[in-house]
Amino acid sequence: MTFRAKLFLLFTIALLLSVGIVAVGVTAVTRRALEDSSRAHSEALVAQFEREFDRHKQDIVHRVEGVADAEATVRMAIDLSRPKVDVSVYVNDARGVSQSHQLNFLDFASDDGSIISSNESPARFGYKIDWLAAPQNWASIGAFLMKVDTQDGPSLGLMSVSVVRVGDKNLYVLGGEQLGRDFLASMVLPSGMRALLYLNLDPDFQAADLVDESGPVADGERFREFVEQERAQPGARTFRIAWTPDRASAESFHALPLLGRQGELLGALLVGSSDRDVVLVERRIILLAAAVAAMGMLMGLLLSGWGAARVTRPVRKLAEGARAVSEGNWKAHVEVKGHNEIAQLAAAFNRMTQQLSEQRERLVQAERVAAWRELARRLAHELKNPLFPLETTVENLKRAKERRPEQFEEVFGESTAILLSEIDNLKKIVGRFSDFAKMPQPEISTVNLNETVRGVVKLFESQFGAVGRPPITPELHLEEGLPAIQADETLLRRAIENLVLNAMDAMPAGGVLMLRTSHQNGDVDLEVSDTGSGLTPEECDRLFTPYYTTKQHGTGLGLAIVQSVISDHGGRISVESESGVGTSFYIHLPAKAPARPVAAAIEKPPSNGE
Repeated sequence: MTFRAKLFLLFTIALLLSVGIVAVGVTAVTRRALEDSSRAHSEALVAQFEREFDRHKQDIVHRVEGVADAEATVRMAIDLSRPKVDVSVYVNDARGVSQSHQLNFLDFASDDGSIISSNESPARFGYKIDWLAAPQNWASIGAFLMKVDTQDGPSLGLMSVSVVRVGDKNLYVLGGEQLGRDFLASMVLPSGMRALLYLNLDPDFQAADLVDESGPVADGERFREFVEQERAQPGARTFRIAWTPDRASAESFHALPLLGRQGELLGALLVGSSDRDVVLVERRIILLAAAVAAMGMLMGLLLSGWGAARVTRPVRKLAEGARAVSEGNWKAHVEVKGHNEIAQLAAAFNRMTQQLSEQRERLVQAERVAAWRELARRLAHELKNPLFPLETTVENLKRAKERRPEQFEEVFGESTAILLSEIDNLKKIVGRFSDFAKMPQPEISTVNLNETVRGVVKLFESQFGAVGRPPITPELHLEEGLPAIQADETLLRRAIENLVLNAMDAMPAGGVLMLRTSHQNGDVDLEVSDTGSGLTPEECDRLFTPYYTTKQHGTGLGLAIVQSVISDHGGRISVESESGVGTSFYIHLPAKAPARPVAAAIEKPPSNGE
């Protein structure tokens, strides 16, 4: 993932989290506020109902008392106190009186509770109401709810009783008002709320008994479960009905039981509050949050692109500069403008490459001087041995010529033989130095390293088991399917031969020579191990130094040549050794050799004409 993508992703995540947390918080606070407001409205509506109910009670009491105090009612009471009075003459009085006093229900009953006249049910003439004649202080009881039987069926009435006493006889006036949709219509409801009234007048739940101000409620069956709970255990409770899968259609209800004179449930007031406002506000908040998030993402895309460009462009230049340095361009320079951290880093990079270039030049010069010093020391050491007998032989010839001329011919013959022998040694020394200085450039071709190793081992088979020499056992662990590489097979063969010769010299008492090949990611590895006497850590550190040798008659160029060959192929060579156990050389060769050798040849000393 690019830095720009990461920056945009982090910015987007931070924005979405921030907007999401704010949206959730605002939604929760708003929902709670709206729910509290709805609850307050419901409680206010219930309180309004209770106040309206109390007002109706007082109004009913006053109107019934007005009927009882009317002159016609008093005359009826006086007349009914006489013995053997004909009560049938008053059978229709209740209808006219109820209309004049705006009462839905009105019954006149005699001292024993028998109905003399009834407005709502004239057929109940003579029906005895036992509880009405029971000793009661009706004035203190006030108005109360009761089930009223009418010609059209049972109704719920808010009733009051007033007593007209004449002598020892009582005339009971039972009157009231029907509690139904007219009563609900008198209530003022806030927007989004409604009031329902369930009339508990039947043994079982009846959807038609649930009414609002316009009549029976649609989908009344949906209230069955909650009304049944209220019927089973009267009390204030809340419930919620989702009319459709849309959350906005849900409605919360507060139920207030309506009890009769003896505590029986006669009805229930249901105050409903719609969730639509709450849900709509939540949706507006979510839409607003989504719009803010979309705008933020767009701004984040633009800002992250702009910010990433300001960061990645100079970083890309730094990466290109570092890549150039890794490829050998020690003078790489990065141009970055500004004074920010990236510009400071670029300036530090430029200073570093400049210092590296200067240090490399000093190091190369120091290495050249050291190499020439080592070459001069080694050359002087190599030439010193043959020069001494040359000098001695010439001096002998000179003395023989001066002191014993008669023996000069004999001495001359012996001396010339010595001179020619030592001159031949000088030519060999010069030839070895010349060979190392004139290492040929690799001629690249496709090489199978396994076949090259087998060819080298086959070349030395006669020497491994030579007569009079302790045997050396070769072990080959060549990986099957080893990929071919691009290399100079002649130079690789020469390098492997030098390693095999070095291993054989390290095992004068015989041993095991192991060669192993393997590959990884297209590159190949070669291990050459022996079970010889091993080397010390100090010897391992100087092992590849030209003209350094641990052998009595070695030139010190064999392993230097191996390292030069491997280096020219872009590979690496290392050594691990333990005294008394053996030595292992590890060679790593890339699948493709570099276009030009990476190992720099030792500079030739300038000639007299340069």
